[in-house]
Amino acid sequence: MRWQAYHRPATVEEALSLLHQYAGKAQVVAGGTDLLLDLQQGTHAAPAALVDVTAIRGFNTVAVEGGAVVVGAAVTHAAIESSPLIRQHGTALAESCSVVGGPQVRNVATLGGNVAHALPAADGTIGLLALDAEVQVCSWVEGGMADVWQPLLSIFAGPGKNRLTPHQLLGAFRFSVCPPHSGSAFDRIMRPQGVALPILGVAARVTLDNAGGRAQAASIAVGPAGPIPFRATESEAALLAAPELGPPAIEAAVAAAQQQAALRTSKHRASKEYRHELIAVLLRRVLTAAIERARLC
Repeated sequence: MRWQAYHRPATVEEALSLLHQYAGKAQVVAGGTDLLLDLQQGTHAAPAALVDVTAIRGFNTVAVEGGAVVVGAAVTHAAIESSPLIRQHGTALAESCSVVGGPQVRNVATLGGNVAHALPAADGTIGLLALDAEVQVCSWVEGGMADVWQPLLSIFAGPGKNRLTPHQLLGAFRFSVCPPHSGSAFDRIMRPQGVALPILGVAARVTLDNAGGRAQAASIAVGPAGPIPFRATESEAALLAAPELGPPAIEAAVAAAQQQAALRTSKHRASKEYRHELIAVLLRRVLTAAIERARLC
């Protein structure tokens, strides 16, 4: 057997209590699509117990709360792809989750698992990052629990490594509702096997002024472009500095992203030089789509 116990708590407090009791020997599970592969391939030590969070209230829902779209950590990629709320307010996230794995994987794999697995090219993570999302981290404290909302990037420590302790779990993600004149988009390039990891993925959100000619806010995410998911801040600054959102502004954003990104060669996917060119291809696509959607909003 790969584990001795399987728990399905009904509350966050119960889940955290179980994690505390097992003192680092339990593993949080939802869809299990990454965990089971890791166990089969020997890249993850077998836990003493699994703590299934899919029955916890709120973990599998999408709702608007206080001007933000809140997505439970156990919401599946398929549910995100089909959610009218997310398609309206976070198009980049819906598009990024729509290409994760195949249909069978998307039906069970969760956004929380995608983020917690901490891969720098994880599609759902790139979509969230472009929406300037926050993550709710729930922690065990003596006699109960505490939760705090923090920037998404704060939980990443390196490729496949997050900063969560054995007494913590992800509760939800949130991003602001789409303001007027705002739009987002995601695109990626991958090998044609259908379930391969992306060679490169890019997402962006742009908010325009009332005239639709300049950017008032911009966020751009790229992966893999470093050891953790990458926010192209210099590219965002180039867009905000442009007097007009035309081709010269987009090319300035492309050049800034190419210069800032820390690309590397992967013998299984692509060379550093190829990824450098793909930044230009994908960023032009997503910025054009995001700006067009913003002008229609």
